[in-house]
Parts: sequence; C-alpha cells; structure tokens
Amino acid sequence: MIMDNYRPLILITNDDSINAPGVHHLAECVRSLGDVFVVAPASPRSGQSAAMTVGSPLRIKEVESTQEGVRLFTVDGTPVDCVKLALHAIVPRRPDVVFAGINHGSNSGVNVTYSGTMGAVLEGCIEGIPSVGFSLMHHSMKADFTLSTAFVAAIAAEVIAHGLPDGVCLNVNIPARVMPEGIRVCRAAHGKWVDGYKRYVDPHGVPFYWLTGKFVNFEPEATDTDEYWLQRRYISVVPVNCDPSARNEIKTLADRFDAK
Repeated sequence: MIMDNYRPLILITNDDSINAPGVHHLAECVRSLGDVFVVAPASPRSGQSAAMTVGSPLRIKEVESTQEGVRLFTVDGTPVDCVKLALHAIVPRRPDVVFAGINHGSNSGVNVTYSGTMGAVLEGCIEGIPSVGFSLMHHSMKADFTLSTAFVAAIAAEVIAHGLPDGVCLNVNIPARVMPEGIRVCRAAHGKWVDGYKRYVDPHGVPFYWLTGKFVNFEPEATDTDEYWLQRRYISVVPVNCDPSARNEIKTLADRFDAK
C-alpha cells in the first residue's frame, strides 16, 4: 500500500516502439499518479513475447519528453530487454509498478502468448512488481485512445494503491471506437489463429509468406470470457499467472513418469 506523501515510480514500456501514440497516451493517463519512466523499444517489436537479446549489445538513449514528470528512453531490443535494462541501469530505484501499452491492437484470448506487451508485463511480474498490460482493439497508429483514459487511469490507480496478488499480473483489453460500458474481470477465451500465412511471389518468381490469419473463438457462447465482454463494449481484465506450471496435473503425471 502506498503511504501518504509518497510518490510512486511508474515504469512504462510497450512493443510498438517509442514512437507509438499509445505509449505516450498511457504516460499521460498515469503521470499524475507518480514519477514516470518510459523505456520502450527503439523500433516496433510486436509479437516478441518474452524474447530477450543474448547475442548482441544493447544501447540506451534518452530522448526529449514534452510531458512534465515523464522521462523517455529507448532500448534497441525487445520489450523484455526494456524492463530488464530499466531495472538494471535506468530507473533510480525499484519501480512500484510496471505498465505496458497502450498496445495498438488486441491482446485478448491466446494473444497473451505471443504479445510483446504481455511479455514485458510477465517480466515485471517475475520481478515481483505489480504489472499490467493495456491494449486497445485497434491496430492503427491513428487510433483514438481518449475514450479509455478514465478507465486506464482508474485501473492504474487501483494497482498502485493496493498492488496485485503475488505471481499475478493483469491483461487489460479495451474495445475501440466506443465509450466502454464498464469493466469486467474474466478469463481468456479459448481459441487459436487460423490461416496464418499468405503466399506471394516476388519479381524473381521466388515465393515468400506474410503473417496474416484470423482468431477463431472456440467457445463463442461462453459468457465469462474476455471475447464475450469485449464484444459487449466492456473492458476485459484477465488475471494472468507468471508461473505456467500445471499444478493440478503434477500428481497424475508423477504416477506415470516418476522413478519407481
């Protein structure tokens, strides 16, 4: 719990790069709540999940900020690199929270597995820092984030004030182009991406492939999922464990595999 007269330190990152409007809108939403350090990739790193750089050096660059109380840095690496390097070499003390986003595009359902935004959030959670990822369901760099401002600020303030359960972070998705009806805490819908690549041929006659596809919800009738509530103009909040262990299956599999 945050004490009176204490100014929290807020670490923000994303996977769309330092130039994405979403990360600056997130900083604007929360800068009244604490001292903000934005440490974002120098170039877009969507779909990087929990990837980190191991075979090349990383460089930090501070860039000019137009927002009072906000410092901006770039790292020429992944979102996870940004969190790890921020903790090691940029922020003056341990952050009170890690926020990622606001992502340009959905991270609902199975997207949490692939998302660089949520990779950074999970890294913060592993470090024991209350961490939240925010995503708007609109991929355009011209997306309007203003309808979500009050909700993002309210979620951020709640997490800053009261933290999160140990080992749990939040995946927040926001419907686009509408004023949200409210917030619902729920689970991720079960589904997957299909038709994942489109084939093209270059001028030399050599084929190449471009990632595409669409998400298929395997349980469209379920009323307790993020996809259900997002379709009804609610913000979805999915608690995510940073420990992926399937604890309920340990005994069953131990009976099969443990040495007798």
